[in-house]
Formats: sequence, structure tokens, C-alpha cells
Amino acid sequence: MTRAFSDLSDREILALAISQEEEDGRIYSDLAEALKDNYPATADIFRKMRDEESGHRHQLLSLYQNRFGDHIPLIRRQDVKGFVDRRNFWMGEIIHPETARRQAELMEFETRRFYETAARKTTDARTRQLLGDLAATEEGHQHAFATTANEVLDAGALGEEERTRKRLFVLQVVQPGLAGLMDGSVSTLAPIFAAAFATHSSHNAMLVGLAASVGAGISMGFAEALSDDGSLSGRGRPYVRGMVCGLMTTLGGIFHTLPYLIPSFYLATTIAVAVVVVELFVIAWIRKRYMDTPFLAAAFQVVVGGLLVFLAGILIGSA
Repeated sequence: MTRAFSDLSDREILALAISQEEEDGRIYSDLAEALKDNYPATADIFRKMRDEESGHRHQLLSLYQNRFGDHIPLIRRQDVKGFVDRRNFWMGEIIHPETARRQAELMEFETRRFYETAARKTTDARTRQLLGDLAATEEGHQHAFATTANEVLDAGALGEEERTRKRLFVLQVVQPGLAGLMDGSVSTLAPIFAAAFATHSSHNAMLVGLAASVGAGISMGFAEALSDDGSLSGRGRPYVRGMVCGLMTTLGGIFHTLPYLIPSFYLATTIAVAVVVVELFVIAWIRKRYMDTPFLAAAFQVVVGGLLVFLAGILIGSA
């Protein structure tokens, strides 16, 4: 059961402030830990903020002990109405520096409002002065946060963090997605066109295409998720990569299956072939854009492989 902030005594307000400073310090410590490997400059900012929160906590502890003794009741933010739940970052979540900075700005804003409200409520002059000083400090943090970030994150550090962010995006999203798209676009060609030319039925080709696409998506998704837990490679959460890979595999097969919704077999096949050509060149462009593969080399590799699988399907279906 939560209590209204207006019902708290000075003792309880100070206990809550101590608890909040400790929680904020731990959150900043978690952010620093999560960012230290890939974004060391931003991690340094959060270490400094953690140390400042520790200083605030010691100030509050000293005042509390002078007024109320050594025992501090456990009063947390979730025990009092009006506080917003804060995210936890200790469970291995992939965190980008921009997300961490926004979180810190929101925390500083909420803490400042807390100290301003608490200072107006308390009746003790020393407590009011300390809470007012801390409110001013938190307000200063809000204005100084961008300045501090700019001082620590010079152009070189920001550039390095941006390169790291792009590298992680390629590892965690582009690579599994591209692998799935290539597998779905190429591996499903043979069964779809084999069924199409064996039966000359759009309906049959559609069913085979759906089955091949979904089956390949499930298979590739599990294979990607089980191949690497991300702890050493930095490729992120395995189930996220598996979902990305599986979804793109399914989409790669679905795109050239959808034309077989058209009842006319020859029209559907003509459109499906055109879709395949577009798919293969899109894959080549993605490889050039994110994998630094020359476009002509990427197009040659993808198109030749897709053409061979496509011809295999036609030959098997026409036999």
C-alpha cells in the first residue's frame, strides 16, 4: 500500500531522499557498467554522476543522524504515490548512449521536483536548507548535463561512439537480417518454381511457397538463436537475432510467392520472376551499404546464386 507524499514526516522524507539517492547512484553505476566496453566516454559521465549522488547521500545521512539517530526506515519510491517507475539496466539489456542520456535527464528532473516539494513541506530550517540546496544542485545538473557531455564527448569521442553504434547495429540486426533475407529469397526459389512448372497451377505454387517460406523462417530463426549467445561476439541477444533472421527469411520467400495469388499461371510466374530480380538486387545493395561489399561483386554473387537455384527449380519442375 502506498502513502501520499503529503502524509510523510520530516524523518520519512529524509529516509526517502536517502533511498532515492542510493537508487539513482546504482542506476548510474549500472549504466556506466553497461556502456564501458563500447562507449567508454559516456560511461565516464555516468561514473561522475554516480559519485555526485554518493556525495548527496552522505549529506542527507549526516543530517538524518543528527536529527533522528542511526536507524533509517526503509522507504522507497514505490512506497509513495506520485513517483514514476524507473527502468532497470542490470539485466544485460542492450543500451545505446542516447537512451542512457535521456534517462539521466529525466531522473535529474524528477529528483529536482522531489527536493523542491520536500523543502516546501518540511518545518526544520536545516532540513529545508539542505533540500533546497540539493534541488538547486539537481537543477544545475539538468543545465550542466549537456555541457558535461560535450566536454567529455569531444568530436573524436562522439565519432567513435557513432562508429561503434553502427558496428553494433550491423552485428545485431543487419547481419542476421541479411542472412535470413538471402536464404529466404534464394532457397525458396527451387521448390516454388518446381511446383509451379510441375503443376502449372498458381494455387499449388502458392501453397508450396508459403510452406517453404514459413518453414525456412522457423528453421533459420532457431539456427541463428542457437548459434551464438552474444557474450563474446557482441552480437546481442540471441532470441532477438533469431526473430530478425526468421522474419526476414520468411519475408524473402513470401515476396515472390504472393504473385501466385493471381489465377493466371503465366502472368503470376512473369511477375514472380520480376520480383525475384528486384529482391536479388536489393540484397546486393544492402551488402554494399552495410557490409562494404562492392555492388558489382555483391550483385554477381547474389544473382548468379539465385539464377542457379531458379534454373534448378524449373528443370526439376519440368522433368
